[in-house]
Amino acid sequence: MTRRLTVALLFGGRSSEHSVSCVTAAGVLHALDPERYDVIPVGLTRDGAYVLMGAEVLDYTFDVDHMPEVPDNGTRVAWPVDALGHELTATDAQGQVRSLGQVDVVFPILHGPFGEDGTIQGMLELVDLPYVGSGVLASAVGMDKHFTKTVLKAEGIAVAPWVVLSARDWVTSPEKARAALDELGLPVFVKPARAGSSVGVSKVASLADLDAAMTLALAEDDKVLIEAAVVGREIECAVLGGRAGADARASSVAGEVVLTGRDFYDFDSKYLAAPGVELECPADLTGELLAELQELSVRAFNAIDGAGLARVDFFLGDDGFVLNEINTMPGFTPISMFPKCWQESGMSYPALIDELIALALDGR
Repeated sequence: MTRRLTVALLFGGRSSEHSVSCVTAAGVLHALDPERYDVIPVGLTRDGAYVLMGAEVLDYTFDVDHMPEVPDNGTRVAWPVDALGHELTATDAQGQVRSLGQVDVVFPILHGPFGEDGTIQGMLELVDLPYVGSGVLASAVGMDKHFTKTVLKAEGIAVAPWVVLSARDWVTSPEKARAALDELGLPVFVKPARAGSSVGVSKVASLADLDAAMTLALAEDDKVLIEAAVVGREIECAVLGGRAGADARASSVAGEVVLTGRDFYDFDSKYLAAPGVELECPADLTGELLAELQELSVRAFNAIDGAGLARVDFFLGDDGFVLNEINTMPGFTPISMFPKCWQESGMSYPALIDELIALALDGR
């Protein structure tokens, strides 16, 4: 009998997407086959403490009145002290230390800064622990919308025009933001450069909306993008890395976000079932458009040196596809678009998790 693999499931985190990560953890934990895996649930509190969690993770769900949170339960999980061993230890609230055993692979389902941006990946690289997903470079580039666009533009992939401003720019030279509106044309989107799940994003239709939008975005990051709005269908494609040097591959179907009553696909519509948005998977695309989407998605994945997984988001307008962003650790609840695209492509949610773990072990 093949021995079970030990998976450290890392979730929570210091970003504003903490609760999204918690719900993702519940979905993944439900799907991990206990005949194949021993799972160590490691929660990362909003204050940055690694705590040992238990079966309560399975109960995490989106609830507008009580969003899930990793509690500081007094335990502390310690990562390996060097690259010679993969042992995790836990200290309980009374100070007693015990071994959690050797870890085969880490599944870091952290979204946003301090997790999806290369920071956790760098820590795991330092102690030579295999992990699911992209490495330090791709994670950092994919998290920063400015650098994502810069890399993709150099690759010859169409992106929406944009202007970058820092928090200092907004204080000392606010006219730069106002000039961006003239340069790009209204409406525009104002976004934190390094945040996800549409947190801190505003659609600006007039100069009067700019101050509030900049304040909201700067609450999440000290770097902000002002981006030209693109008219078109919102189409998403899922990408998986290839094993043993094989090419990355795109899902055989795409998903579509259909706005029926909201300005854009915001946090409430993504996670709190707010009305005004419908998700369609598979999206209605011709074979030619689907093939082009798949090719662009894999090109973008390779351009940032992606590994493991990504969801690549586009607008499809009269002039073709315009890439919006790459998510190197996309929403991964069972109803999220990334697993939906693979389910419609013939790969179940548990099988997808198996494949990601296999990719992590294959590539390290």
